[in-house]
Amino acid sequence: MNLTRHPLWSVGFRPFFILACLAGLALPTWWALIFTGGVPPPLTFALPAVQWHAHEMFYGFGWAVFGGFLLTASKNWLDVRGWHGGALVLLAAAWLFDRLAMSLGAGWPPALFWLAASLFQVAIVAMLLHTMLPQKVRGGASDNYFFWILLPLFLPAKLLILREAHFAEGWAMTLALFRVVVLIMLERTQVQYMRHAFQAEILRDPRLDMPIKWLALALACAPWLPAPVAGVAEAALALLLIVRFAGWKPWLAFSRLDVGIMYLGYLMIVAQLLVDAAGRFVELPWVGSVAAHLFTVGVLGTIMPAMIVRIAKGHTGREVVFEPADKLVLWIMIAGLAARVVAPQLHPGGYAMWLHLAAGCWLAAFLVLCWRYTPFLLAPRVDGKEH
Repeated sequence: MNLTRHPLWSVGFRPFFILACLAGLALPTWWALIFTGGVPPPLTFALPAVQWHAHEMFYGFGWAVFGGFLLTASKNWLDVRGWHGGALVLLAAAWLFDRLAMSLGAGWPPALFWLAASLFQVAIVAMLLHTMLPQKVRGGASDNYFFWILLPLFLPAKLLILREAHFAEGWAMTLALFRVVVLIMLERTQVQYMRHAFQAEILRDPRLDMPIKWLALALACAPWLPAPVAGVAEAALALLLIVRFAGWKPWLAFSRLDVGIMYLGYLMIVAQLLVDAAGRFVELPWVGSVAAHLFTVGVLGTIMPAMIVRIAKGHTGREVVFEPADKLVLWIMIAGLAARVVAPQLHPGGYAMWLHLAAGCWLAAFLVLCWRYTPFLLAPRVDGKEH
């Protein structure tokens, strides 16, 4: 049998959701041990430990989920089949090559390191643009040009995050770009989720949606703006998001965990923007990197597991129903958010304990996801369709 014809390589979410689950259970656990002194930072790390952690959570874990999602979304958004077969094999290999370079590449020749560090990002951006550039979103006018702009911007953002002298700018730019992707994804998916769950329509008004996307995209430049200007822009985006949230019928959404978790992630975007904006004007007595973890744990950590469950079921021909084990995963991730962001403010002396507890939540949640969904991702669709 030709291995590239295995079901694993039929759609982008299959290999990348497996890789995301492995990254989600391993990377936070390893970081917690390093940060608290349980293990020393490996001498093989290509980056200082904090840089390694930030890079791997965004460009390792984060891009495994978003890469799998965007490679798959073309089927619904664009009515074209996404990349598959040998191209997908090479892309997954490039992702693994990047992980090896970050964790083992300290002594590699510079040319080899930079090849490994950039191959996946260049390849997936090129592949996604190749799919999206000529296409329009099915059923309406396209706003795909946001992807045409933001996807290439991940390349300089990644380069900056790898440079110690420009790490802060690269990290902030990367977070802003991920925020745009999440906002576009929520716009497009929440309409469907609310219709399916409650037969309810939620507010979609271009006069609100378009300023939100443009302002979110503009905030990728926030590291180079005067602090007051960036702070006002972040507060303005938060206000627009709150106005739209009121029209998204949250009282309905929060009555079901599988839908409400997406709304919680939405609110964590608002919280992250407000905390970051306030910090540009006054020094706040937070314990830990609150703004950063409101996004990485509060947004990515809540929304991404729910995405994995929905897509892994729906795109393998199964009914999209959150079973007790799936709901348990979401509750564990909510507990991880409380442990990582809220608990240290209440009991700063237990910071190391809270960090380990939060990492333990990620380990447990992604172990469950890996155990439950790897068999789905490795097997053909249950409805007999090819992809």
